[in-house]
Amino acid sequence: MKKQFLKAGIVGLLFSSLLTVNAWSQSDPTGKRRVSDTYAITNATIFAAPGQQGIKGTVLFQDGVILGIGANLSLPKEAQVIPGDSLFIYPGFIDGAGLMGVTKPKDPERPKDFVSSNPPDELAGITPWRSAMDQFSITGSQVEDWRKSGFTISQILPDGGMLPGKATLMILGKEGNVNVLKENTAIAANFSGSRGMYPATVVGVMAKFRDVYQNTSLALDHSKLFASTAGVKRPEMTLTQSGMAAAVQGQIPVIFKAGSDLEVRRAIALQKELGFKLILTGLENYENVIGLIESSGTPVLIKLAIPDDKAVKNQKTEDVTEATKAQYERVKKAYENAIKQASLLEKAGIPFGFTTADAKAEDAMKAIRTLIENGLSEKAAMAALTTNPASILGISRMAGTIEKGKMANFVISSDSLFKEDAQIKHVVADGYIFDYEVKKKSTNGNGKTEGETPTITGVWEYTSETPAGSSGGELVISKDGSGYAGTITYDDPSGGGKVSAPIKNVALNGKTLTLQFDVNAEGMTLTVDISGEVNGTAMEGTMAVAQFGSFPLTAKLSSPNLTF
Repeated sequence: MKKQFLKAGIVGLLFSSLLTVNAWSQSDPTGKRRVSDTYAITNATIFAAPGQQGIKGTVLFQDGVILGIGANLSLPKEAQVIPGDSLFIYPGFIDGAGLMGVTKPKDPERPKDFVSSNPPDELAGITPWRSAMDQFSITGSQVEDWRKSGFTISQILPDGGMLPGKATLMILGKEGNVNVLKENTAIAANFSGSRGMYPATVVGVMAKFRDVYQNTSLALDHSKLFASTAGVKRPEMTLTQSGMAAAVQGQIPVIFKAGSDLEVRRAIALQKELGFKLILTGLENYENVIGLIESSGTPVLIKLAIPDDKAVKNQKTEDVTEATKAQYERVKKAYENAIKQASLLEKAGIPFGFTTADAKAEDAMKAIRTLIENGLSEKAAMAALTTNPASILGISRMAGTIEKGKMANFVISSDSLFKEDAQIKHVVADGYIFDYEVKKKSTNGNGKTEGETPTITGVWEYTSETPAGSSGGELVISKDGSGYAGTITYDDPSGGGKVSAPIKNVALNGKTLTLQFDVNAEGMTLTVDISGEVNGTAMEGTMAVAQFGSFPLTAKLSSPNLTF
């Protein structure tokens, strides 16, 4: 009878209700829920704004809002302290124009009376009434890829034709949240026409843009006259004109994709002719129009990518003709000119941001470092990632720097951000913490990367599945000389509330973590064995008591207690 009582009590203790952890101490490295309402990242090197010296100090934030920054902050007792020793904190990056998480809408069917010279606007890619929100999913893989590269806010553009719709400002935060900072922030425009119908050419696109813009202006004037004058025929604005109205009225800009210097000239010419607010995005070849950009005062977003240098690296040095050598030199010069363009923008005093559209997240930091190596200052590079796009998008009051009252959006790296070996370990977006596995250079000279020894120090939130149901608890592991020590918490078998026990025999063999702890109940001491395989911030394994068998266990390593 006593053994049956112990079995029920201990199994219930260990696997049904080890500990109900307070909500403020829960964490999830995937960012699916906040670690706590209030956090303090302490003893980190903080770069609050581009060009500022790093300071050793604390960043305090609550509910996604920064409460304070400095070396001697008074921390509220409820704050979860996150040691940030040896880490570097920067403002979260801002994407001035992106397609991450955006899908292209389905093409409508052509009507039976379709005329290619005068197609319906929707067929011709003229849909300014559409919203990027309707095409966006935060669960898209590109969103996670760009967040992993440090981006916390993106102005997402709709995908489509010459006037695909309106942009939306999104924060790359928790899945399931609304995450919208502002809708209808700009009208997206492209110089690409429609296949097999008007406008199929660049000249046709420009003519059609003028037509849409001017007809919208006339429709707005008619609406004003109707509202103030008796006897005026009721205006009938089309869906296209209603969608275009905000840009014609100067309430939002037109964000024109203009990759080449010729397209830059065309977009600025349209702006001067019609008078709308203009932002240029997707710039790739713009060296020859930097003076025009400067004189027009047009905000610009350059593509966060550099040309492929394979053609330069693969050039032969022997047994080639003079003509081939001349061709090689032209290719090399074109490449060198392309990667120094950003520095020319800086020298001209033109503040610019980046667009992630048509770029690769995994190559982003390499591209920025290449630009720095070719004349762009680190201050200008950081400004292009933070304060410049914040200004261009009109969100400087909430983002771009680390200041009291702004959003808790941070990039946390293992070293000074623009160093070659620096890696982004954590990203905080909207106060949610996302953890990323850090790689280290291989020492065998094969050019590949190898994972570091798994990190096990910190607070683990674990769950075990038993016939009695699902239960969870908290395991704290810290470094102790050349080994490890720590505690595990659980409910007192006698009903006295929550208690803790020291863990023992902690060992990490490759990716396998093993440890034990003792539970005293009814005068008996039972040893509980935990064994699991650690992959990044996750662990899968078993929790076992010799007398009662083993049960599946999963765990997550939480940020607040030294995943950092």
